[in-house]
Amino acid sequence: MRLSAVLAALAVVGGAVAAAPPSTAAPELGCAWQFMSNATTLNVAFPDANATYWVLPYTLLAGDRITLAGEYPYARYMSLNTYGTDFDTVDTLRDNEITPDPGSGNPFADPTATSLPPDRRRWHATVTTGPADHSRNEIAALPTGAGAQRLPAGFLIIRVYVPDDAASPAGGVPLPQVSLTRAGRTVEVTTCSAPFDPAAVTGGPIGGAAASALDSVIASAAAGAFPGNTPEATFVNPASTSGLFPNGDNKYVGAALTHQPGRIVVVRGRAPTFPDTRAGTPVTEPGTQVRYWSMCQNDLVSPYPVVACAADFQTAVDDSGYYTYVIAAPEDVPASAAADPAVTVLPWGSTDVAKKVLFLRHMLPSPQFYPHSVQASQDSGVAPATSMGEYYPRAVYCDTDTYETGGYSSCFD
Repeated sequence: MRLSAVLAALAVVGGAVAAAPPSTAAPELGCAWQFMSNATTLNVAFPDANATYWVLPYTLLAGDRITLAGEYPYARYMSLNTYGTDFDTVDTLRDNEITPDPGSGNPFADPTATSLPPDRRRWHATVTTGPADHSRNEIAALPTGAGAQRLPAGFLIIRVYVPDDAASPAGGVPLPQVSLTRAGRTVEVTTCSAPFDPAAVTGGPIGGAAASALDSVIASAAAGAFPGNTPEATFVNPASTSGLFPNGDNKYVGAALTHQPGRIVVVRGRAPTFPDTRAGTPVTEPGTQVRYWSMCQNDLVSPYPVVACAADFQTAVDDSGYYTYVIAAPEDVPASAAADPAVTVLPWGSTDVAKKVLFLRHMLPSPQFYPHSVQASQDSGVAPATSMGEYYPRAVYCDTDTYETGGYSSCFD
């Protein structure tokens, strides 16, 4: 997920933003959670379509702190993350690490808390410029002081994956309340009435700067995400996630694709087990292999938006526990694939964008599943095709007619 281009643009034209008339849809100033990113708003740099990200830019001096007061969402996953001006991770505080307030419970750590009402799912956390103690719900900000090599400015991001109610991206609870303590004085920061959408800014210095920043900054980071000279339709580890606001709980492998009329992509692999929270299974369900996984199709051109995703609970699995994806333009989808309940069809997206990249994500593998996870491949440096075994996504190009005649197996033959 990448918001740096928009934030950089707003920094460049800060005076213009402050003075912009209402018709330019300028962001509110001095409020919390100004930015939101998902598949429809700020769809940039490969977001997952089943997640929403809210961003709070901050500037903290030594001794300052930000206090958050929130409620655990009704969702698969939530985390707090701090990032520096280089857009790399400073610190992460995950849902099951956040101690609840007295009288409340944490449904991500305690299965008996799953059905608690919002007023008994409360938590507090602190963004601190000093050493952060996760056991006290502290998360580190950028280092400050004369010895720091970077400006004491950064970003706080809250992520929510797979809310129980798809119509409530925040998981059925308000965004955390924010207060800033500076020089011993605490000020409440109101939540923005609506997130700022740069797409609503048309023309003028704001629109021009935002467009220029999106094209240059996002393209620079995303273009170097994967190693060169990799065969197409082959899933590999990224060369780097630097500058892409990485989430340490979530790792992915990707395959580059190119559109040709009459040609589709078929992907086959074993599906990890997961807690299907949309079906009422608690996150704490024992025996599941990952917290979350998904397959996502993305445009490989700036601003690198997601086309569509099939999360674990949206993916068909056959009697052997394997998934089969068909990625195709509408006119190329085999009729037999569309009618097969064991096949998941993902849209190619605009064929005007010939270059695509397909991602498989794994989040929080269990210790037992870890050796087969994307995380293990990246930690060990072993190629995912070797380390992941039957959980590795094997992809091939295939003619629509070939699939129609012999099914997915004929494509791999």
